[in-house]
Order: sequence, then structure tokens, then C-alpha cells
Amino acid sequence: MLQFIARRTGIMILTALCLTFVVFFLTNLYPNLEKLAKTQGNFRMSEEQVQTWLDNRGYTRNVFVKYGEWLGVVPGYVIEGSDGETRARCARKGTAVEDAPKYCGILQGDWGYSTVSKDNAGPLLWNRLKLTGFLMMWALIITVPVALILGIFAGMKEGSKTDRSVSTFSILSSATPEYVSGVVLIAIFASSAVGLKWVKGSAAQAMTAPDLSNFTLPVLTIALFNIGYIARMTRASMAEVMTAQYIRTARLKGVSFWGVVFKHALRNALIAPFTIIILQIPYLLTGVVITETLFNYKGIGWQLVQAAGNNDIEMLLGVSVISVIIVLVTQLISDIGYVYLNPRIRLN
Repeated sequence: MLQFIARRTGIMILTALCLTFVVFFLTNLYPNLEKLAKTQGNFRMSEEQVQTWLDNRGYTRNVFVKYGEWLGVVPGYVIEGSDGETRARCARKGTAVEDAPKYCGILQGDWGYSTVSKDNAGPLLWNRLKLTGFLMMWALIITVPVALILGIFAGMKEGSKTDRSVSTFSILSSATPEYVSGVVLIAIFASSAVGLKWVKGSAAQAMTAPDLSNFTLPVLTIALFNIGYIARMTRASMAEVMTAQYIRTARLKGVSFWGVVFKHALRNALIAPFTIIILQIPYLLTGVVITETLFNYKGIGWQLVQAAGNNDIEMLLGVSVISVIIVLVTQLISDIGYVYLNPRIRLN
């Protein structure tokens, strides 16, 4: 197992480097840099002025060198610009160039400088991540138990009314994207369209004081889609297990129906849903982007939209790194858990 974990960790690190380099390369293409220069300088800048602005700030150097600086394995640049001002990559707000550290990258815990927020990107990203983590936690707390219970009851008696009802609900909920279900929930429960007005249509206050009135709709919007998908997978797995030969043998030996379900079928039926549940966590990031933007909840998804819209390169890279790490770590956890749950899996 330790060799398996070490091998997968090595692959994970290599994959993270490749993916982050691709993102770094794309965000540092010249059209993006030109837009950044005009946003930070003047929209009426000529091409020569744009080029000078970028040269003075190290944006036009070799992409591999810049990526190494961003990682923190290559010393940060110190450039004396054509305007006579000396700039250093590692010189943050309030730090003189001569006092700036030599290395300032991800490995040193430096996530860069947000050109939109005019502040270090690291603390901003951490605050956004905590807000998103809180939202995702409550979405999973609702999603997992509800989806498993629905899927298990539907799969126990394939073709029954319960099975057909759960299958219909699952298909409808999983086929409805978050931006549709979110708008529908707002129209029903938070606007004058129906007249209920039980909760608020904005989650802005939930960032500091979450309660049922301002946090219900964002959680339900994320949970609805995932409940349907996980319930369908659980139902299919449970239905397959209930038709297995060893289940029939147990029934012929006189074991009660519920005894068969809890003692024999349930563990094997939960192997596939466990993998699905773990791998749904990265997908939640996609739903979070839509949900946080729709409900004005300023988490990591909202920050991604803002960074992309305002060409905030360092912040965009930071969100990308966090997303890559979450995806790879959840895949590793899924693989390890699958090995433990499925006795037929053997590691070489």
C-alpha cells in the first residue's frame, strides 16, 4: 500500500506540474498580457508602449523561466526598466527592492500579487477557499445521506413504484444544470413570482453570518444535481448486487430479506457509489462557480469568474492550482478507498 501511495503521489505531482504549466502558458499569452498592460496602464497605449510596459515588468521573458519563478525554483527577476525604475518580482507592497527575498513562488507560500485587489493573492485565496469549503461541506452533508438512502431503497426492489419514482426524480434533477435549478428556486422561494419569500435570493450575508434564510438556496442548488446522479449510481449498483448468486443463496438458506440487505448486499453495493461520491467533490467546483456567481457568494468560484473577467493573472493561476490539487487529491483518496472496500483488488 505504501508503494502504491508513493507511486500515485509521484504521478500526482507530475500531473500537477503539467497542468499548471499549461494554465500558466495560456494565461501568459500575449493577448492576455496586452490586456493586462492596458488595464493597469492606459487603454490608449500604443503597441510600443504596451511592449515597454511588459518589458519593464518581466512579462516578455522566456515562459519556462517565468514558470520557474512562479513555482519558486528560479530566483525572481530584478529589472531596471527603461523608465529608470528598478523592479523586483519578489518586492511586494511596502518592501524595498534591495530587501526583497530571492525566491518568491508557490513553494515559498507566495501566491503572487492581485492586480485587481491590489493585495497579496495568498490571503485572499485562503479566505475564498474557506467560504467555498463551508458551502461544499453542507452540500455534501445533505447530498450523500439523501442520495444513498434513495438509491438503496430503489435498488432493493428493481421495477417497483419506489424504484420508478426515484429514477424519475434522479433523471430530472441530474439533467437540470445549476443555473436553471438556482433560478427556479429563487423564483419559487425568494421572489414575488410565487409569493412564498421564505428565504433570501442572495447569499452575501452568508459569508459572515450564515443561517437558513441566506444559506438554504445555494446549498440546495448544488445538492439537487448531485443527489440525482449519486442516487442513480447507487440504485444501479444495489440492483446488480441484489441479483448476484450469493444473494440468492443466502435467501434460499432462510436469511431474511433485510438480513441479506444489511449483512451481504449493502457493503458491495456501496463500492461504486463511494468512488462516485469522492469524485463528485472536484465536480462541485464547477457547480460552485455557477452557484456562487448566481447568489453573490464570494468563494473560490466567484473569485475565478472575477479573475478571468478582469485578467487578474496571479489570482487566476492561484485558483487553478487549488482546483488541480483538489482534483488530484480526491482521485488519490478514491483509489485508496476503492482498494480497501473491494477485496478483489490486489496491489502488485
